[in-house]
Order: sequence, then structure tokens, then C-alpha cells
Amino acid sequence: MNIIERTEYLDKLIGCIGTPDIKVITGIRRSGKSILISQFSDYLKKSTKNLNLIYIDLQQLDYVDLLEYKSLHDFCVGKHKKNKTNVLIIDEVQLCDGFEKAINSLHSKRIYDIYLTGSNAFLLSSDLATLFTGRTIEVEVLPFSFSEYLQYFERNDIQEAFDDYFKIGGMPGSYEYHDERRRYDYITDVYRTIIERDLFQKYRIRNKRELMQVSDFMLDNISNLTSPHNICVELNKDYSQITEKTISKYISYLERSFVLYVANRYDLKGKKYLRSSKKYYVADHGIRYAVLGSRNLDYGRTYENIVYLELRRRGYDVYVGKLYQKEIDFVATKQSEKLYIQVSDDISQESTLKREYEPLLAIKDGYQKIIIARTRHPMYQYEGIKIFDIARWLAGND
Repeated sequence: MNIIERTEYLDKLIGCIGTPDIKVITGIRRSGKSILISQFSDYLKKSTKNLNLIYIDLQQLDYVDLLEYKSLHDFCVGKHKKNKTNVLIIDEVQLCDGFEKAINSLHSKRIYDIYLTGSNAFLLSSDLATLFTGRTIEVEVLPFSFSEYLQYFERNDIQEAFDDYFKIGGMPGSYEYHDERRRYDYITDVYRTIIERDLFQKYRIRNKRELMQVSDFMLDNISNLTSPHNICVELNKDYSQITEKTISKYISYLERSFVLYVANRYDLKGKKYLRSSKKYYVADHGIRYAVLGSRNLDYGRTYENIVYLELRRRGYDVYVGKLYQKEIDFVATKQSEKLYIQVSDDISQESTLKREYEPLLAIKDGYQKIIIARTRHPMYQYEGIKIFDIARWLAGND
């Protein structure tokens, strides 16, 4: 297995060193959280003088005696050393029954710089404030970006590599398999584990079939404007009895477990968020391909999913823009920066290019306007709009 350094996330953890907060690494299952925390541990060992590092991986039998919170607490207190830089890292912390009690006590003693990883079902963003009495810093890990994919496989053929990345996605564990079917089996197993074990276990869901229906529907409709009402109408065509309330609940569970991400709609003229339909994106487009295959495959919508995740990786807040009757795929903001972005598959036809640039030209402010498509060419401009090839943009070549 090839291991690459995920500098973006590692830098975030390094920036947290010494702060009094509880640092929690979150993200979808098998996105590389454990390897990241191991790399961070190596960094600490190389860079920190007078270090007392306690690294506990609760999946290992070596720590089976620490699967109860009092034992974990007492073990960590006993390992603390005065006049040292004391750092505590616990991987898969949720395996300890009542772990939050041990962590809260250790945090209140202010004897460790604390870092945690765990199952997405037990360390959800929405739960952190409830679990821990101290302030938390969340470092959210996404599956591999295209640039990380290139680095992992040491590929320089960007266009051919993007075709492969489009099908495989960014789940790093799947890269260990050389057969395409085995890769998809791995990804599907990860997805099913989240749905059938994590969510059922945490939320005590009774109707497994309904949750799977909603989840598969959302995969099939990434990048489409979606609402619980529309989903309810579609599912009930097959004589389902599911309600809008239940659908809303299941979608929120999928969001909390990092399977889905939402982009709210924003009225650019009225300067207000819209409560109607939203767009949803899957944490890795490879999940959609593995679970649904080429059914209803739309290259443009999948490209949109890829671009959405990349914008999040680059630190942008992302929402969908509405201007009169026109839609802007993404409005991305970061501090004083704002980008208006359209994503498309093939813009070689004038009619398709016009469909993409007209909404951008209708925006009269001076912020940057961009089209990202499969051009296979270096960046060029049309009427002041920058047009990027998606593979080159993702790789950072333009």
C-alpha cells in the first residue's frame, strides 16, 4: 500500500498544537483518518522536544483493558509526566464505553493536548458540543482529491488519469485492489456498513428498506435540486408509505455521517437563502458509481459533485445561486473572495457554452466568474469569464 502525506490536513493539525481544545478528526468511514493521525504522531516525534506522547489505538488487543472509561482515564493519568510536553492521541475512541466521561475529565485536568479519531456514527459534528464539555476543534477529512490520486499512483498523464479517477473515486482503501470489480465491492461494503450498521445502531431505525431507498435515491440524484416532498412523491409511486418527515430525518442522518453534503440555494438579487429545494452531493463520487453503476449516469452532474468537494477542500463555503430564473451552480466564498462557477461536461457546442455563460454574464458585480468543463485545454477566457479544463483545474495546473 502506497502512503502519501496529506499535507492539507496535516497542516491543520499542526496549527492546533498546544491549543486547549479537544481536537477531533471526523469524516466518512475509510477516508484515511487513522493514517493521518499516525502521520501526525510521527511529526510530533520528530519536531517536539521533551515529548511524552501517549498513542492508543483501541482496535488493537494491546489496549483491550482500556475499553471502559474509568480504566482509560486512570491509564492516561498514570502515563502523564511532569515537565514534559504531554500529548494524548486516541484512535477509534468510540470503542471505549463511556469514552466522553474519560476525555472530559482528562481535559478538565489540563494535563494533555488531546487528539481523537473515531467512527463517524459516534463523533458526528452535531454531537461534539454535547459529548464534550470543553471546546472542540474539528478537522474534517474527505476522501482523496484528484491531485492526491495523481500523487498516490505517481501519474503524470492528467487527462487519462482523470478518466480513471472519475470511475474509481477517492476512497483510498479501494486503491489496494487491482481488479475494478473488487474495488467497487470494497466501496459498496463501506457504504452499506455506514447505512446498515452505523446509522441503524445509533438511531435505532426500524425500517431498513426505507432508509436504503432514500439513500439510493439521493445517490441517484446528486447535483439535482431535491426536496423531501419530491422524494416522497417519487418513492410512493412504488407503493411506499414513507412520509416527508421520515425522509427529512433520514437525509439529516446521512449528512451527519458525512455520506451527504448539502448546498443551500441563495437568491443573489434578494440576498436571502431559499427554503425550497437544495442540492446534495455524495462524499465521494466513487460511491455512486460503485452502488448504482452507470444507471442514469450524467457526466456533468458527477463533475459538479467533484468540483463541490474540491471547493470545500480549498476552504470555501459553497451554495447554489439563483438569479431570476437562472441557476448558478456554485457561489463559493472565502473571507473577501467570491467565485461564481458553472460546471459542465462538454461545451464545444456554441449552444451549450451559451447556456453556461449567460447566467454568469447576468451577474453585474466584479467578482470572478468561472466555467469548469472537460475542455482538455489550458485555461482561456470568454467575455471575461475564465474557462478551465476540470482535470487541469483539479490538479492545480492552471
